[in-house]
Amino acid sequence: MDRHNDPKRLLVLGGTWFVGHAIVTEALGAGWDVTIFNRGTSASAPKGAQLIRGDRTRPEEVAALVAAGPWDAVVDTSGYVPANVLGVASTLAPVASRYVFMSTVSVYRDWPVRPLSESSEMLPCPPDAGADYGTDAEDGPTRYGYQKSGCEAAVTAAFGEGRTTLLRSGVILGPREYVGRLPWWLRRVAVGGEVLAPGSPDRTIQPVDVRDVAAFALHTITDGLSGAYNVCAPVGDATFDDLLHACADATGAAPVFTWVPDQMLLGHGVRQWSELPLWRTFEGVWKVDATKAEGVGLHCRPLYETVADTWRWLKTTGATRSHDRAAEIGLSMEKEARVLTAWRRSVERPR
Repeated sequence: MDRHNDPKRLLVLGGTWFVGHAIVTEALGAGWDVTIFNRGTSASAPKGAQLIRGDRTRPEEVAALVAAGPWDAVVDTSGYVPANVLGVASTLAPVASRYVFMSTVSVYRDWPVRPLSESSEMLPCPPDAGADYGTDAEDGPTRYGYQKSGCEAAVTAAFGEGRTTLLRSGVILGPREYVGRLPWWLRRVAVGGEVLAPGSPDRTIQPVDVRDVAAFALHTITDGLSGAYNVCAPVGDATFDDLLHACADATGAAPVFTWVPDQMLLGHGVRQWSELPLWRTFEGVWKVDATKAEGVGLHCRPLYETVADTWRWLKTTGATRSHDRAAEIGLSMEKEARVLTAWRRSVERPR
């Protein structure tokens, strides 16, 4: 069953939304035999993938995957509750060579406050924790982070360290993004006029393209890589100014960017991370060390390419997928105008 030098059979849990869709597409393009397991309630599967309908919360439906195996690898893009991940992984361990779990930098205790590496302290969570484990702290650890940490522990308990790969991604952008962070900026910049730009143009950012995440996930399988990897673009590789000008170039717009300091934005109640997507003031947000992944094969395309391809996708589809978090994304034009007016008055005020 262990054919990691020439993998043929891949099982993707999820596989039709954003990261999962990119992984399936990448694998199919490489000639892999790909099977998707999900409920069939979201998007359609990429052409060429085999489908097994089922709910990962129903053990009898997960058990059907055993008969459909063996698998060279499982990629889990839909695991959020440790107890469920433990059950799924334990069921598949006898018929799968490797388990790649799509995790997050939110598993670190100090995200987003301090810079991080794979050796940073993680949030504690047992591998059999239920959906109510953990708490949300203001600008600190979240239940989502606690439970993803527990999911990592669950996979490792079922497959062992040598057969487990944990991919801790930061912000992922690119075509098919359903939260709507980059799509919002593209649409706002396309309108033109005076655009409120948050903080400093020199603030570095490190979002990673979903297609590069997918390519790296498959690379870890073909090279038999185990362990945890932060999956982000290099620290300092791009700035917020680069992002906004890439949006202008992609859309063909000619906006005027007015950079408003962090404290002015905070004073006017602008919500970080949501009303102005990707803007957050903490030191650690965009200082996640991904050199370990880069050293074993993570390649990140230029940010302008991600932006341009996302705009082309938006122009083709006309809309992003609906998601619960999408509703909170974006600053209204009215609030933007009020903040810009207040900023101009503060600059013009006699000293």
